[in-house]
Amino acid sequence: MRSLILSILAFTLVWFKGDNHLYDEQEPVFAIIDFPEFERMADAKTGKIRVFNFWATWCAPCVKEMPYFQQVKAEDEDLELIFISMDDGRRPERVTDFMKRRNITSPVYLLNDVDYNQWIDKVDPEWSGAIPATLFVKPNGVRSFYEGEMTYEELKTMISQLKK
Repeated sequence: MRSLILSILAFTLVWFKGDNHLYDEQEPVFAIIDFPEFERMADAKTGKIRVFNFWATWCAPCVKEMPYFQQVKAEDEDLELIFISMDDGRRPERVTDFMKRRNITSPVYLLNDVDYNQWIDKVDPEWSGAIPATLFVKPNGVRSFYEGEMTYEELKTMISQLKK
């Protein structure tokens, strides 16, 4: 009986050791959302500067700037970085595979709301819909928007200005 209990205990330890969520190696958040869900995220008061980067796996400038966003986030714990994927919602595995290959550690939400003309101007009235694009939200809710690819230096400058 004692060996049976020890065997069950050993099996349980081995079984749960494979679960990354019990240890430090947690996978980044990934979810499919619609625009009202995005609006709730953008309007939430978190006490931090929030950066929403709109991108897609097929967008070369988007992919190029992603490491800059990750680096800035790693350097500033008071910054909240959220990637908003504009990829096809019918193929979420493209995004999750990309996240794994590129070691994306920040939350990624696939915005599955294909009627872009209904919501793009709600993100920012000046947004043409081109990506990459980035929405910055200060802790007090004031928004800034940048359309186009950002360099590391431009991103750092923008964050510094938002902290003033």
